[in-house]
Amino acid sequence: MTTNPGGPETEPLDRVPDPSEGPVVLSLRNADLGFGDRTLWSGLDLDVHAGEFVAVLGPNGSGKTSLLKTILGQQRLDAGTIEFDGHPVRRGDRRIGYIPQQKLISPGTPMRARDLVALGVNGHRWGLPIPSRSDRDQVERLIDAVGARRYANAAVGSLSGGEQQRLRVGQALAGDPALLLCDEPLLSLDLQHQRGVSELIDRRRRDHGSAVVFVTHDVNPVLGMVDKVLYLAGGRFREGTPEEVLRSDVLTDLYGTPVDVIRTHGRIVVVGIPDAETHDHAHDDHREAAR
Repeated sequence: MTTNPGGPETEPLDRVPDPSEGPVVLSLRNADLGFGDRTLWSGLDLDVHAGEFVAVLGPNGSGKTSLLKTILGQQRLDAGTIEFDGHPVRRGDRRIGYIPQQKLISPGTPMRARDLVALGVNGHRWGLPIPSRSDRDQVERLIDAVGARRYANAAVGSLSGGEQQRLRVGQALAGDPALLLCDEPLLSLDLQHQRGVSELIDRRRRDHGSAVVFVTHDVNPVLGMVDKVLYLAGGRFREGTPEEVLRSDVLTDLYGTPVDVIRTHGRIVVVGIPDAETHDHAHDDHREAAR
C-alpha cells in the first residue's frame, strides 16, 4: 500500500487485479458424481471467477474429463448443483468454449484451416452454413488472434499438431466465451507449441476476463499462469493455490501413501504415486524431466 500525505491509503498503480475478487462465473455446490458403483468425487464446492485460471489435475479415471462434461451439460450430477453465470448449466451454451485434446486431422481431409475456424462461427446452425459478411470478418479476426494467418488457406490435414491446435483455440473463441474449458490441449505437442497454445489461452483470459478450467497431465507448462489447482484422486479432492495443493503432505493425505513433491529448476516433480494409480502428470512426464 502507498500513503498520500494527509490523505487515505491507496493501492499501488501497478497492482495486478486478483481474479478471486471478480464475479463468479462457475459454481459447484456439494456436487457428487460417480461412474457405476465408483465415486469420482463427492461434496465438491468450487467457485471459478472471471479471469481465473484453474488447473485440474489427478490420475486417469479420477473424473477430470467428466467434470468438463458436467459443465458442458453433457452429464448430470448425482447430487448437488452446478451453475454457469448464475443459472443452471445447459447443453450447447455458446458462452462456454471448449478446446479438446490434440488429435491430428488426416491429410486427405477436404478442409482448409479457415474452414475449421469457421465451424466455431456458424457450425452450430441448422442446415448448410452460408457465411455472411460478418461471419467471414469474424473468421478473419479469429485467424489473426491465434496467429494462423500464414497457413489460413492451407489444407488442415497438412498442418502440424500445434498449428491444428491453434485453429481449435480460434474455433473455441468464436462464441466470445466467458468460460473456456480445455481438455488436455497440450497433449502430444512439442515444447514450442505447448508454449504457443498456452500463451493464447492465457492472453484470452487476461485481455477478455474469460475464466479457464484447464485439465492437464502436466502442470509445468502452465504453472506460471495457474491461480488455483483442483486435484482429484480416489474419490476425494483438494483445492487451493499451487503452493497450497502441490505439497508432499497434501498429496500424501490425498493418496493415503507417502508422496514427495519436489520443486526443481522451476518445475514440479511428483514421486511416489501408487502403482495402482494410472497417473497423468507424475510418472511419464517426470521421468522425462529427470533425463
